[in-house]
Amino acid sequence: MLEPTDAMILLVPVLPIAIWAALSDLKRMKIPNNAVIAMAAVWPLLGWYLVPLTAWFWGFALMVIVFAAGFLLYLTGTFGAGDAKFAAAMAGIFVGGNIGEILLIIFVSMVGSLILHRVLRSLPVVRNATPDWESWTRRRYFPFGMALSVIVVFYLLAAIWPQG
Repeated sequence: MLEPTDAMILLVPVLPIAIWAALSDLKRMKIPNNAVIAMAAVWPLLGWYLVPLTAWFWGFALMVIVFAAGFLLYLTGTFGAGDAKFAAAMAGIFVGGNIGEILLIIFVSMVGSLILHRVLRSLPVVRNATPDWESWTRRRYFPFGMALSVIVVFYLLAAIWPQG
């Protein structure tokens, strides 16, 4: 797991990129390639300073593995291409983390994002304020970029939060 200071350093660039990706996915059901590139740049630019060099290289390996898995999920129609690229771009940040904690954050973030999206979609005040958002009308699909953004932000916040 990252040290609190290291997680804060990563959170500074990750948070605006995550918000950008989530809002773009909510509005257009697409994560812009520029958001993916920006997120992918965080690990090479900052990771070497925050983790041991071997872990930094493993971060790149993890990015490749997540990209391959995401591509396979895209081919089966269960994952969007932008989602696969964005998940791979942020994967390096999770290197060396506790797998149990990461899986818990993934589960809670995915379920919470789905529930939040469905609740917001059902509120007339939200629908009227954002009438052109595609994610409100595409019933079969879910803007997974929102969940991915929540995952990476909560992971970094959990690393910052004081431990017992």
